[in-house]
Amino acid sequence: MDYKYYTSYNNGEDDYGLKNINKEGYGSICKQYKIEFPPQHQDTQPGMEYLMNPRPIFNNPYYRASGKLFNKVAIITGGDSGLGRAVAVGFVKEGAKVVISYLNEEKDAKETKAFIENLGGTCHLIAGDIKSPSYCDRLVEETIKKYGKIDILVNNAGVQYQQKSLLDIKDEQFDLTMKTNIYSMFYLTKRALKYMLPGASIINVTSITTFRGEPELIDYVTSKGAIVGFTRALATNLAPQNIRVNAVSPRSILDSFTTSLLGS
Repeated sequence: MDYKYYTSYNNGEDDYGLKNINKEGYGSICKQYKIEFPPQHQDTQPGMEYLMNPRPIFNNPYYRASGKLFNKVAIITGGDSGLGRAVAVGFVKEGAKVVISYLNEEKDAKETKAFIENLGGTCHLIAGDIKSPSYCDRLVEETIKKYGKIDILVNNAGVQYQQKSLLDIKDEQFDLTMKTNIYSMFYLTKRALKYMLPGASIINVTSITTFRGEPELIDYVTSKGAIVGFTRALATNLAPQNIRVNAVSPRSILDSFTTSLLGS
């Protein structure tokens, strides 16, 4: 911002665009700038974060941790990039050990692991297709074998495909969206639950589109609405066991998940 002296002789009749004027008569002039980004579109799901320019921000260097998750073990699906990467880094700062599930984003996953280890944290990578019940078995079994417990499950992985009309959504796309976004959540939660003790937490990622609708993401919104219902029912079911189940509902952000929706 540009700082200029604000003389008092005009009695405040004209502030010359100055803002936040202090007692000494100094104020700041706010300027508007047009912000433009290079093309970000990627044709594949999931997208690759390492290809993005600029790269999404996932770490707050000023965050002061207090050991809230000390010695906890967390599984985070889609933890290689985007929201999942930010969650993984935040959990590690609070003392958790994280297991990151990802499909095929090897470079993104390795970058996340390296960043976490540079913080002094512990990160284990397990690649596979979250739609597969056998992969969910392996994900849970490897976590138990390595760390002996599961305290937190973050169901974050998902896909979305943009279509102008319901008539444009092929049966195969609808099936893929539902199996990735909600079937996988059922498969993995069911398998992890056997090892979760009182005080454990399940966190499901839904979307703001569930509540406002999104005309070109009909199958995606349907799957995210199912997640809300799944969360509510499971929360009441597990409350007597003192296992918390919650959902978070992010709005759209610029990350590798949304690159398929971005034009040039």
